[in-house]
Amino acid sequence: MTAPDGSMESLYPFLYSGAVDLDSVLAEVRRSTVEKAEEIAALRRTVAERDGERMAACAQAMAEAFARGARLFAFGNGGSSTDAQDVAALFLRPGGAFRPLPAFALTADVAVVTALANDVGFEVVFARQLAASGRAGDIALGLSTSGNSRNLIAAFEEADRRGMITVGLAGYYGGQMAELGTIDHLFVVPSSSVHRIQEAQTTVYHALWELTQGALLTTSATTSGSRG
Repeated sequence: MTAPDGSMESLYPFLYSGAVDLDSVLAEVRRSTVEKAEEIAALRRTVAERDGERMAACAQAMAEAFARGARLFAFGNGGSSTDAQDVAALFLRPGGAFRPLPAFALTADVAVVTALANDVGFEVVFARQLAASGRAGDIALGLSTSGNSRNLIAAFEEADRRGMITVGLAGYYGGQMAELGTIDHLFVVPSSSVHRIQEAQTTVYHALWELTQGALLTTSATTSGSRG
């Protein structure tokens, strides 16, 4: 087998090595798997140690917003679109004894997304939905690996104009999302690997969800106590 270019061969050298030594292939797969697992474990520790207090503060703000009747709107592109839908499902249908919270993925309505992209432009597919449905005190949560997606920047600008709480998850150095200066809670995963960034972002939004659930219990108990 001949690789069309060097890039594929560098990723999967055992596919282009002629005769295949199964033991060597399995050993390489094991080594690669362990290496990736160690990378993501170290990255998650870094994010937790650096941003743990900020995540708790963000979750507290989200809990207080939910207690006031806020809704969460999540959005992203590509793999981050899938993560946005996971965020919405996690908050809306958590299962067990956890409290379901109103959450929506702006990527889920294909008719709306394609209509806006076709009739206006893809850069407005999230901003226009927030303009139509978002209100002051709601939560806008956007995910990007680069931090440079124009439609996310437009959405955060619209959310800021509407007085929404803004939560951003980015990779690398934060990109344009970090330059905005108006995202209330921005969590940057310091990696240049899209795979590791998305894996760590999954951990971040699950931690935010769990911390929000805990903060809601405290908020509810405080409110009940003050009424009593």
